[in-house]
Amino acid sequence: MNRTIPFALVLGLGLALSVVPPVSLPALERGSQVQPPVWISPYRDDAQRLIAAATADQFAWDRLAELTDTFGARLTGSENLTRAIAWAAEMMKQDGFDRVRTEKVMGPKWVRGQESLEIVYPPHHVIPLLGLGGSVATPPAGIEAEVMVVSSMDDLQTRSAEAKGRIVLFDVPYTNYGETVVYRSGGARIAAQHGAVGVLLRSVGPMGLRTTHTGGMQYGDEAPKIPAAAISVEDSQRIQRIVARGRRVRVRLKMEAHFEPDAESANVIGEITGRERPDEIVLVGCHFDSWDAATGASDDAVGCIVTWESLRLMKKLGIRPRRTVRLVLFTNEENGLRGGSAYRDTYLKDAQNHVLAVESDSGVFAPARLAFSGSESARRIIADIGTLLVGIDMHSVGPGGGGADIGPIAQAGNVPMMAYSGDATKYFTIHHTPADTVERIMPSEVSKAAASLAVMTYVVAEMPERLPK
Repeated sequence: MNRTIPFALVLGLGLALSVVPPVSLPALERGSQVQPPVWISPYRDDAQRLIAAATADQFAWDRLAELTDTFGARLTGSENLTRAIAWAAEMMKQDGFDRVRTEKVMGPKWVRGQESLEIVYPPHHVIPLLGLGGSVATPPAGIEAEVMVVSSMDDLQTRSAEAKGRIVLFDVPYTNYGETVVYRSGGARIAAQHGAVGVLLRSVGPMGLRTTHTGGMQYGDEAPKIPAAAISVEDSQRIQRIVARGRRVRVRLKMEAHFEPDAESANVIGEITGRERPDEIVLVGCHFDSWDAATGASDDAVGCIVTWESLRLMKKLGIRPRRTVRLVLFTNEENGLRGGSAYRDTYLKDAQNHVLAVESDSGVFAPARLAFSGSESARRIIADIGTLLVGIDMHSVGPGGGGADIGPIAQAGNVPMMAYSGDATKYFTIHHTPADTVERIMPSEVSKAAASLAVMTYVVAEMPERLPK
């Protein structure tokens, strides 16, 4: 998830810029008004119609369930993702969108294969694991080695001599995603420099129910590529306690992970063409792919559904704004960001015509928030629009809007960005795990997100003057 994103964050692959932990900064001053300013009045009726339609039933949740139930995990290169892309294009046509199309994107195809981890001494114990995306395999017989537990990169550096020939376990407590994910993205590269033969990672997220979190990682050219996998918080802490008592822990790690040739995928695009200024674009989107461990309901199927609803609700109510509203379901965010980059490359000449880029890639768990990044004059306008959401308690718009997939086009065109973000603790507890399923998402949370994004998108697309940069 790249504005001017460091490469480590781009490959975090799932490290969405829209994933911004709640901050203590005050909401935009004018957005806290209960009464909308005068200029907002012409949009009030249609905004209320959009909110009423979004919250009248659980259509959006049902479509989310259909997507995740029918197509499951959607890693780039998988048949599941290919089938889901075809389904989405057909559903957009049935919704009556304009210019529905798929645009080819070649993406990396990483295959997990079989994998296992067991403690062989002291008492034999099988440990659940998930190989990190992009990891190499072990030899066919696996790797058997003693575990070296470290609490940080500095701890590893200080005890460097102990790492040679061992499997390093980064038992690093979760603080927030941005701080802790560096151990997932770069741990194997650093450990290999110190002579480690493998890496285990305490999963990046709050403690769940012995859940393991996968996600992208990267190697460097300065050391051998070594296999890397995540284990649960509980198993990591158990190993740490055993070692702290002065006992040794020896494990056997087996992984078949490998890359195959790049596979064909696609971005899915549908529009409501603007009635007066069709060349000016309000972009809404999400990433359609997921990791292979689960159905990716929160990351990011729900983001696709709630941004999709912005267009479906307008179409249902007969609302055609001045500017074009374009929905993009981006492919390959999780392990390559090829979809976002391909969209930028395809529409580079139109980058300046993008008025606003909106992404939802942080779930919708309550309490949710809207966030915006742009000029101060644009922030004031967005704050005013937010007052239309007083009735659903989403009127305060904070800082930090953005997203990995909209980042490339936003950077190219200096485009203001907005994000819808759910509660970070709930989101990261299941992030990139088998527990990321639709049952954990309330229909009311989906409807509220859909209503908020529909109103924001509609007003920005309808205003006489475009949102200032």
